[in-house]
Amino acid sequence: MQNDNNIHPIFGRLLQREDKESLLKQKSICIWMTGLSGSGKSTIAEGLEKKLHQNGILSMVLDGDNIRSGINKNLSFSEEDRTENIRRIAEINKLFLDCGIITINCFVSPTLDIREQAKNIIGDADFNEIYINASFDECAKRDVKGLYAKALKGEIKNFTGLDAPFEAPKNPSLEIKTAELSIEESIDKIYNHFINKIKQ
Repeated sequence: MQNDNNIHPIFGRLLQREDKESLLKQKSICIWMTGLSGSGKSTIAEGLEKKLHQNGILSMVLDGDNIRSGINKNLSFSEEDRTENIRRIAEINKLFLDCGIITINCFVSPTLDIREQAKNIIGDADFNEIYINASFDECAKRDVKGLYAKALKGEIKNFTGLDAPFEAPKNPSLEIKTAELSIEESIDKIYNHFINKIKQ
């Protein structure tokens, strides 16, 4: 175990978030998309990143599969490791936010508690939760990654929405119903919701 007496952070001596935001001419925020696997989070994030880029706004997409193939590749899908997965992701968010960069997060993050943990680390003022709402049946019909077919055969255990719970947000900043909106409409709805908050 590390000795906290030997840790001496230099955060206070570094350029501050406001300095970076001023350089980039944008205000950094965290956009946290939650929803079932296959609900459309990653596809929407890809389009949102491009739309922001086209309008001169620097952002970073943090996607579940990308994070688990790199910094969190040592974590399983146990409850304990899912919690640690989100903790690390939230800390990564803070680093990007302090650099003036908008973060676009695509994580199932299935429970109220786990998202509350992320919000507590990132900060209530910066954390903007978006519910990408698609039913289990709708996501199973799409089954882009083939995960639902495996889960329904019993080949994947603790699959969110089947034998592991998904708790919908109670008061999200925005709700996107992907069975009713096209990808382009979903992207535009999120962009228009946040652009005045981001632009300086």
